Amino acid sequence: MKIATWNVNSLKVRLPHVLQWLEDNPVDVLCLQETKLTDDKFPVMEIGAAGYQVAFTGQKTYNGVAILSKKPVTDIVKNNPLFPDEQQRIVAATVDNIRIVCAYVPNGQAVGSEKYSYKLDWLRSLTQWLAEERQKHPYLALLGDYNIAPEDRDVYDPVAWEGNVLVSPPERDAFRALQDIDFIDAYRLFEQPEKSYSWWDYRQLGFQKNRGLRIDHILLSKALAPHCTACTIDRIPRKWTQPSDHTPVIAELDI
Repeated sequence: MKIATWNVNSLKVRLPHVLQWLEDNPVDVLCLQETKLTDDKFPVMEIGAAGYQVAFTGQKTYNGVAILSKKPVTDIVKNNPLFPDEQQRIVAATVDNIRIVCAYVPNGQAVGSEKYSYKLDWLRSLTQWLAEERQKHPYLALLGDYNIAPEDRDVYDPVAWEGNVLVSPPERDAFRALQDIDFIDAYRLFEQPEKSYSWWDYRQLGFQKNRGLRIDHILLSKALAPHCTACTIDRIPRKWTQPSDHTPVIAELDI
């Protein structure tokens, strides 16, 4: 079973990219973030024609998440029931006995800002909810754009980024708090190339110079992690015309 995550930065713009990528990489589950579509505009028919069922929740212009699955999606939950929020950032569903949670973590804007406080509150509540979900679903995967680079090796220039949003100690502590409730970073289960990132700024030739961050992650519950046989970052879509600034992350599960 292959599961993947991709912040597409507008599904309206990048639906052709998603369909092309699924044709080239027929994963079993694909989690999307920043779909930026109201539910009535979601391309259900096009995705269905590609062989995928879908669970989604969205809003105009911002946020929006979706789970695309070759197999039936059941027990769908939209947003965190412990954190009332108008922003559409979470969708969860069960696929083949695995609980899939697709999340778009707030960016935080700047350390000390209101949006930064919101991000930390959001993450605390997510951790609380997932601790409960894990008790009900031993096989649980949290996929998405976390907007956190958990270690210095996940940042192209740790000195330049030190203390900034996405790498600040409280954000990294929040990432570790998720791990502490029984989750493992699938990417770090394996030897990986140095300077491996999943996001690059559009500006100043960020991708061409590999000035990136690893902020898109797949966390697996400890019961599920032993079934993971590989986890990779696919840089190819970032080379396409009008790409998302993120690229897919894929985990393979022998289950």
